[in-house]
Amino acid sequence: MTGIITLPLVPLRESNSERSEMTSQLLFGELVEIIEERESWFYVCNLADNYTGWIDRKMIKKLDSPELQLLQNSSSFRISVPVSVCKKTTSEATMFLPGGSILYGFADNEPIIADENYIVEKSDILISKDISGDEIIRLAFQYLNAPYLWGGKSVLGIDCSGLVQLVFSICGIQLLRDASQQVDDGEVIDFLSEVKAGDLAFFENADGKIIHVGILLNSQQIIHASGCVKIDTIDSQGIISCQTGEYSHKLRVIKRLISGL
Repeated sequence: MTGIITLPLVPLRESNSERSEMTSQLLFGELVEIIEERESWFYVCNLADNYTGWIDRKMIKKLDSPELQLLQNSSSFRISVPVSVCKKTTSEATMFLPGGSILYGFADNEPIIADENYIVEKSDILISKDISGDEIIRLAFQYLNAPYLWGGKSVLGIDCSGLVQLVFSICGIQLLRDASQQVDDGEVIDFLSEVKAGDLAFFENADGKIIHVGILLNSQQIIHASGCVKIDTIDSQGIISCQTGEYSHKLRVIKRLISGL
């Protein structure tokens, strides 16, 4: 059974309890496979990145086969601003959709999701899929000063891999959820001097495990989520905190995901 998220932001939890740790978030319009039902909870898999977890069953709408086929055959668009004001045409209720939310198809210039029409500003949707490093940086800059939140994927709280996944998804490049997974994609860049805007830098802990990721502005600066989304200095050893002047993350590898840079 497939479901769709029709609320702005739904917590994905480690176990079937409201007290359980939030491991990620599901955005409006994302599709999930319902794997297991347990009382008031669904164990689901996000079809965009295969990330799994538990959600409150009241926060999801099940789709029948015709509804699912209609969505899968429709064009999809992502909200490209941190927050977009959206209205339901049937009830005139207002929702605030976070960046990265998905809209499917259009009728009379209005997106349709699960038998409901929604009105959003066209300027809030990224139509062009001409990806460049400068576009990646522009989108990332919108999240400057967003607070760090483990599992977060919005301007109200976001983690390092959530920032990277969100920005790239808006541009039509779907990445996996965690930094340790994202590092497997792309082309290795051997030297920091060869970096271009939009490249990703990955960082390791003392055990050699990838634990952090950020987006490079150039060979000397990186935007990443650590405490908040901020710009720090980087060199061949790692990130130098703008607050302490000390190294905060050890550089492991640089990857390029955008071909043609």
